Amino acid sequence: MIRFDIVSIFPHLFDCYFQESLLKRAQENGLIKIFISNVRDWVEDKHRSVDEKLFGGGLGMVMKVEPIYKAVMALRKSEMKNKKAKIILFTPRGKRFTQNMAYQFSKLDQLIMICGRYEGVDERVGKYIADEQISIGDYDLMGGELPAMVVIETVARLIPGVIGKSEFLKEHIPSARGRGGRGFIEYPQYTRPEVFEPQKGVRWRVPKVLLSGNHKEIESWRKSHGKLIGKKNP
Repeated sequence: MIRFDIVSIFPHLFDCYFQESLLKRAQENGLIKIFISNVRDWVEDKHRSVDEKLFGGGLGMVMKVEPIYKAVMALRKSEMKNKKAKIILFTPRGKRFTQNMAYQFSKLDQLIMICGRYEGVDERVGKYIADEQISIGDYDLMGGELPAMVVIETVARLIPGVIGKSEFLKEHIPSARGRGGRGFIEYPQYTRPEVFEPQKGVRWRVPKVLLSGNHKEIESWRKSHGKLIGKKNP
């Protein structure tokens, strides 16, 4: 079982997402735990302020290091104190999140995720508190909450029992694990009907090889039409 801890100033953004489908069932079955902490619970001023203006000037506000530090330390001092854990900060400047990284995270006991907002977080959070800084893509978001959802879903599905039969994961577990992994092949998939006619005179057909029953040719077709996902991190 792995425990996911999210540190955010908008904890209710997650209310619906984690209470649906397989993630809800995984929690009910004790396969994963998801806890969401409000950074504001670690500030003492009456306004529960978690952000400040930038030193040196500039637009926007930056999240302060002190409440984030207190939140993370409290989570590490819980029952997970002596467990294998990693603390990550979501930032556009971070390493690209990959399938192989998800596989490594799935072996942890606890994953603490810090979600920034506004113009970002004090640089000391990434330098002294987080073990890794991660990005889910070369674009900017309003905060780290969506990346946290992406990471949890990607990691959780690798936990035995979360998506059902273990056979479903054969093509999605990185190979050569001890050397960082080569990822998996994602290939085109089809189902019935064999021919779909969206309008008169237009027919979208399933490739004949997939209907042939020749498993060797089907495997060859999938490899030639597939894309390698989750290459080893640079």
